[in-house]
Amino acid sequence: MRQKLLREGADELSYEIRGIVRKAEQLEQLGHRIYWENIGDPIQKHRRLPNWIKDIIIELLKDDTTYGYSHSKGLLETRTFLAHKTNLLNGVQINAEDITFFNGLGDAIAKIYQYLLPTARVIGPSPAYSTHSSAEAAHANHQPITYALDPENQWYPDLIDLRNKVCYNPNIVGILVINPDNPTGMVYPEKILIAMVAIAKEFSLFLIFDEIYEHIIYNNARTAPMAKVIGTVPGISLKGISKEVPWPGARCGWAEYYNRDQDDDFNKLCQTIDNAKMIEVSSTRLPQRAIPKIMTDPRYDPFLKSTSRAIGQRSKKLYDFFAEIPYVNFNLTNGAFYNTIIFKTGALKSKQQLNITDPKTAQLLENWLTPEMPLDQRFVYYLLAAKQVCVVPISAFCSPLLGFRITLLEEDLEDQLEIFTRIKEGIMEYCSD
Repeated sequence: MRQKLLREGADELSYEIRGIVRKAEQLEQLGHRIYWENIGDPIQKHRRLPNWIKDIIIELLKDDTTYGYSHSKGLLETRTFLAHKTNLLNGVQINAEDITFFNGLGDAIAKIYQYLLPTARVIGPSPAYSTHSSAEAAHANHQPITYALDPENQWYPDLIDLRNKVCYNPNIVGILVINPDNPTGMVYPEKILIAMVAIAKEFSLFLIFDEIYEHIIYNNARTAPMAKVIGTVPGISLKGISKEVPWPGARCGWAEYYNRDQDDDFNKLCQTIDNAKMIEVSSTRLPQRAIPKIMTDPRYDPFLKSTSRAIGQRSKKLYDFFAEIPYVNFNLTNGAFYNTIIFKTGALKSKQQLNITDPKTAQLLENWLTPEMPLDQRFVYYLLAAKQVCVVPISAFCSPLLGFRITLLEEDLEDQLEIFTRIKEGIMEYCSD
């Protein structure tokens, strides 16, 4: 082309969570059955919406008004309902104008980072959720700025690391918190969240809390929502229904703006995000209409509790299954759908292999491997080719650590056992090589 087309930040728009799917699909074409552990889609893992939720959706589909546009910010009645829910927490108080709907939280995340100055940076956790880290890095034309989550301390944030980076980098304007966390599956105690809010207050930053998993907490873990801990600090809470209903295909998420009146620049950011949304006319109407009906149904809270309890049981089963493996470090998770498994120092080496007898599969693997790829990515590709389990390397989550993420979603007990067994065998064979 006569001019360069792409900005520098485009190189950061990588997404191994879905990128590895292309390789798994190549194996499917050879006749292999793939065990999908790369993405947190409950529906893919045999989760079924209860009939009473389906009945609510079916009734809404019979109403002709379901098929029209909503208000650009979202349906007023649903935003009013959600604002009231937040206000019942007895923390920061909001109204319907402080809520905006998006076509999934990926849409919201993209717009938040898109309109920041390229020099304005939002520091996020490492390991990082790729949608956040890629969008933030792309807007800044630079690699993400991160604070460490410590696998030796239950994956809690390293508050000293966070404060030092904020203190010595004046370009940082915001802090991202994912709670419960993806990819580690950890839930942060209230005192840690309060400490993070204090850092934001000290340096006049705003906060982003990704709370998409706010109702998926188990193993007696305790935390607090952003609304209860944020005080007077400006912030955005990101929420949705894709995980807890679960209805990922609805593409329905929303942002709640807190303390807009505390800072003019933050208020302008929120207004700019809304203006960008208004250009698109509106977000999907059907799930917005369903939210109050589903969440006020007396069966909803017991449904959420049973969901969390089942995932918690799987987390304990996974812990028992992997605890005896000498090559990995393992934490029992307390929230979300995931566990991040880290290899011990020296467990991975550049020449390790798994046995692959099919020559066509071996050739595919040879095409995937490169000398410069991280050692955990190399392991993940071998695991996919030899054991047909599709997981994601932790190096793809903007982390110097080596490991992989597995989901806790498989509801079929036979498949669950098969997945755990194949991964365990893969680790033992690969690391003992």
